[in-house]
Amino acid sequence: MSPRRLAFVLGFLVLAPSPAKAQESWSWPERLKNPKVLPKDFPAAKLQAVMKGFTRALGVRCTHCHVGQEGQPLQTFDFASDQNPNKARAREMYLMLGDINGHLKKITPSGDRRVNMWCNTCHRGRPRPTTLVEELGEAYRKAGVTGAIDRYRELREKFALAGAYDFREHSLDEFADELREGKDGAGSLAVLRLNASEFPQSSDAWESLANGYRTAGNAELAAIYYRKALEVDPQNETALESLRGLERHQSR
Repeated sequence: MSPRRLAFVLGFLVLAPSPAKAQESWSWPERLKNPKVLPKDFPAAKLQAVMKGFTRALGVRCTHCHVGQEGQPLQTFDFASDQNPNKARAREMYLMLGDINGHLKKITPSGDRRVNMWCNTCHRGRPRPTTLVEELGEAYRKAGVTGAIDRYRELREKFALAGAYDFREHSLDEFADELREGKDGAGSLAVLRLNASEFPQSSDAWESLANGYRTAGNAELAAIYYRKALEVDPQNETALESLRGLERHQSR
């Protein structure tokens, strides 16, 4: 993909749609000021399409990369300024995407059309393309397990249909493992309980909760949840063997 074509689709200057009132005294520039990666003669019509596409892909507005105050007319913005550090990040991302798409051309396509990397491939409406586990970890470091669970519910409400995060059960299971390895057994159990409540038809989710209680030394609750796992899936051999092991230990 040529740099011009990539710039047309992706763009990294970020100019969001402005209110109608501001549009009356502001127009897209015919020539760019201070271009670093986009061509100097990049047409205004293409620039508008690029910037609008970029804001949708990242879920941001002009102020994400440019110097200006949200809600103020666009003619008050200093679009040429490099003071906003996100502008430098955006330029580097643009160059990185060019490198990736250039490398992809060396790979024999697996389908009838070649795969390309787009900003929406990773961002999907988010400025930072983090995984769900990374988001929960950040929330946990700020506000503990309660903050992480609140963040999970917030993200699921906002992005469940966007494909931005992997909301399948293994994500919460992985986060619970991280908390357990970090010596927060109570926090890990709270996440495992959330996982079981979110996926009540998953035998694996109930088994993981049982494993958590077994690790915590609560054999009674562990047995209850191993039985729940077997109720959902009678063929869950690992849950069955774990339950038998608990029963043998308790009978001694």
